[in-house]
Amino acid sequence: MALLQKNYIFNDIKYTKKDRIARININRPKQLNAFTGDTLKELTLAFEDAGGDNSIGVIVLSGEGDRAFCVGGDVNWEKDGGLERQVLEPYSLHTTISRCPKPIIARVHGYAIGGGNHLAYYCDFTITSDESIFGQNGPRIGSPATGATVNYLARILGHKRAREMWMLCRQYSAKQMLEWGLVNAVVPYAQLDDEVNNWCVELLALSPTCLRIIKASFVDDIEPLFGAGDSIRRHILKSDFYRTEQQEGAKAFLEKRRPDYWKDNGS
Repeated sequence: MALLQKNYIFNDIKYTKKDRIARININRPKQLNAFTGDTLKELTLAFEDAGGDNSIGVIVLSGEGDRAFCVGGDVNWEKDGGLERQVLEPYSLHTTISRCPKPIIARVHGYAIGGGNHLAYYCDFTITSDESIFGQNGPRIGSPATGATVNYLARILGHKRAREMWMLCRQYSAKQMLEWGLVNAVVPYAQLDDEVNNWCVELLALSPTCLRIIKASFVDDIEPLFGAGDSIRRHILKSDFYRTEQQEGAKAFLEKRRPDYWKDNGS
């Protein structure tokens, strides 16, 4: 049963249902689909609604426009304290995606950086155009992630590759991510929608209850990760991070300069 009223209005996303497919699009193309706290709340509502709708068999997550799937948190939102407030929020979009009983496909074109990258790898399947670029950006701009958001990647890539991606902030081609096992399929951009639709048709031909049970079995494997960041969050909240390094990272990004993370730590 769907949770949202039929005419519920979203501001930061587009949400449609047709032919047993729910499509959720981040709708901030001018910001390269960077998200704010409001965006994350709307995404969570849409996933919860689609997950509870018995008429839906597959969910597709994508980004509006032809430049980016999602480039993570909006730096202006982060600069104004959005990240610090986000640490205190009682929900996690990644947990919602993982526990959603329906298979979820990330349709990726363009940049999938930072939060956009880990949104994509939390989905059950990632199908991407050959023009896409993947990577993390947090340590470069002072934007932290904790717990399962980080360490789930080690379940996909192994610790060495996961640490390389998260700690060095390099960017990777779709072809390289296919070789690493981060994505399931890479096709030319002109074929991306057809490829995604083919995967949807294939999934919709299968027993939805069997798929639900299989997904739940995979979730059992990563369930212990979901509380893994609590002690890390407490450490961050007790530090001066949001008044020093996080502010410096956001300001440097907006000012197009290299951040100096050491200037305020007394060393």
